[in-house]
Amino acid sequence: MRDILFAAADIWMIAVGLICGVKFIRGHHNYLIGLEWIIMGISGTNFLVYGVTESGTDSPMYHIAFFLDAFSRSIGFTLILVLGLLVVTHRYKPALGVEVGAFALAAVLGFFLSEFAEEIGTPGKVFFLITALATSGFLCYFAWRLWGLGESAHAAWVVGATALNVVVASIYDFWQIPGDDANHTLFYSLALFTWGLAMLVIYRAYTAFAAHNERADACRDAVTISPAQRAESA
Repeated sequence: MRDILFAAADIWMIAVGLICGVKFIRGHHNYLIGLEWIIMGISGTNFLVYGVTESGTDSPMYHIAFFLDAFSRSIGFTLILVLGLLVVTHRYKPALGVEVGAFALAAVLGFFLSEFAEEIGTPGKVFFLITALATSGFLCYFAWRLWGLGESAHAAWVVGATALNVVVASIYDFWQIPGDDANHTLFYSLALFTWGLAMLVIYRAYTAFAAHNERADACRDAVTISPAQRAESA
C-alpha cells in the first residue's frame, strides 16, 4: 500500500511538473519557472524509476536524484521561482544572462551540496531550510497581492500549499514520521504530493495574475488613446 501511495504521489508530481512547465513556456514565455517545473518533473521520473527498480546507492539514478533534489531545494524552487514570479508581481523582465546564470548557479550548488553532503553536514541542511522558509515568505506576499486583486480563492490555495511546503521542508532532514520505514516512503509520498500541489497552485495563480495585468494594460492603453486616434480608428 505504501509503495502504491508513493508511486501515485510521484506520478502526480511528474504530470504537474511537465504539463505546467510546458504551459509556462508556451503560454507565458516564462522560462525560469517553466524549466524549473520541467526539471522537477524529470527529477520525479528519475526517482520513480529508481524506486520501482529498487536500485542501490551505487546506481547513477541515486546520484542524479540527489543532484536534482539539491538543485531545486537550493536555487530552483527558491530563487528561480521568486525571479519567475517577479515577472507578474513587479513586471520584471529577466535578461538572458540572468536566466542562464540562475540555472548555472543552481547546477553548481546542486552538485556541491549533493556530492559533499556528508562533509557539509548540518549547515547544508540548515541552508535548505532557510531557503525554503525565505521562499515561503515571498509566496505569502504573492498570495497577499492576489488577495488585493480580488483573487481570494487563488490566494487561499497559495497559502495552503505554502503551509504544507513549510511542513515538508521543516521535517525533511530533521524529523522522521512515526511508523515510517527506512526508505522514508511516507515522507516522500507527502513531499511529492505537496510539491505537485504547489506547482499546480502556483501555475493557476500566476495565470490569474498575468490575466489581471493584461486587462490593466488594455484599460491603460484605452485611456491614453487620443480623440484623434479614436476618430482615425473609427
